[in-house]
Amino acid sequence: MAGRGDPVAAAQDLCLRLLSARSRSRAELADAMRRKGILDETAAAVLDRYVDVGLVDDDAFAAAAVRSGHAHRGLGQRALRAELRRKGVADDVAQQAVAAIGPENEEQRARELVRRKLRTATARDDVALVRRLAGMLARKGYSEGMALRVVREELGAAGGEWPDQGE
Repeated sequence: MAGRGDPVAAAQDLCLRLLSARSRSRAELADAMRRKGILDETAAAVLDRYVDVGLVDDDAFAAAAVRSGHAHRGLGQRALRAELRRKGVADDVAQQAVAAIGPENEEQRARELVRRKLRTATARDDVALVRRLAGMLARKGYSEGMALRVVREELGAAGGEWPDQGE
């Protein structure tokens, strides 16, 4: 453990401790060091060194976060971009990572989510069911157009009916 007299060692220890739990963006590590009172210059020097040796890599972090968020939590592109932005990933890096999903994969994941919900749906009111399914996809970051199209198609495939506009 670093002594109080060596701010570089304290910054390194903090970063390594945080990175041992999970990968983090450069901005997350910088924020953690700032909260611990480590000077920005010291933090930048430590982070530059960790970038050089590959311990901190925002491109790899963003790609892994997108893969995980899409596969395990079913998040759409909009939600993934917002999550990366919250974690301090640059917009261009986030956009590149999210683009790797592709619209076909995003739509396929939306269909899987809707099918899973349809298997356990108890609502017999198609209007309420459409609202629930489209709302679920919207909260997960799918566009309104994709959500409604997927819900309509999957509801039809499951034997349900798309509610009339007049109801």
